[in-house]
Amino acid sequence: MKKFDFIKMHGLGNDFVIIDERNGELGLSTAEIVSIANRHTGVGCDQLITISYDSMSNFFIRFFNSSGEEVSACGNGSRCVARILMEENKNTEVLIKTKAGFLQCKKITEKIISINLGKPKFNWNEIPLDQDYKNKAIIFEINDVSITNPYFVNVGNPHSIFLVSNLENYNIDEFGPLIENDKMFPEKCNVTIAQIISPIHIKINVWERGAGKTLACGTAACATAVAAYKSKLTESKVRVSLPGGDLNIEYNEDIIMSGTTEFSFNSSFELS
Repeated sequence: MKKFDFIKMHGLGNDFVIIDERNGELGLSTAEIVSIANRHTGVGCDQLITISYDSMSNFFIRFFNSSGEEVSACGNGSRCVARILMEENKNTEVLIKTKAGFLQCKKITEKIISINLGKPKFNWNEIPLDQDYKNKAIIFEINDVSITNPYFVNVGNPHSIFLVSNLENYNIDEFGPLIENDKMFPEKCNVTIAQIISPIHIKINVWERGAGKTLACGTAACATAVAAYKSKLTESKVRVSLPGGDLNIEYNEDIIMSGTTEFSFNSSFELS
């Protein structure tokens, strides 16, 4: 039996179970993570996050999707952890280490946290893809509805962004799992369908690999902002609207994401 304390937080509805392992690792198995993330029999979350130290005493956080698999980055989750650490240490900045690298985080207001996600990657083998698809037509079709020519970018995790004229014409519940699990993505991918509302406003729906449809995904918002700017459709600063709310993204070599964070509750849970 394992009993542990946790903090439940969310960023725009993208919710997390955060476990502090700085005094010792729980050693959770994949099955145990799935059990905790289950919304019917466990705590329920999109991702489980652990906080620990690396060998140099840096704050080190790890992310696990509700499917139990570990991923390298989670923008909204990083912002939530940053808020915990800044409130704990009574400061307005914190440096966090993830498997994707170091993240500089800043407190803008009590609830709004910004995070520097660094530079995006564009090479096919950095996404990663199974081959170079440059100048190749890519089409996904469901029930006579087709979606084409995704923009690929890695912002700590792999993303496929589809820029469309009308978001309502595409069902993310159908296209999401189809594209996430396509053989062209060796590590699967996050899928975003995006509509440019104006040069400073984008609206998106997201299917997150290993978690499914989500109210918000910070890295997807960042990836979409990069795709839209590189496609010369938006300015370098944009508001990205997701079902759970808005994130502000600035892209100037590095990607800066800002948005609200919310505490839900503190509690404990016992694994049987």
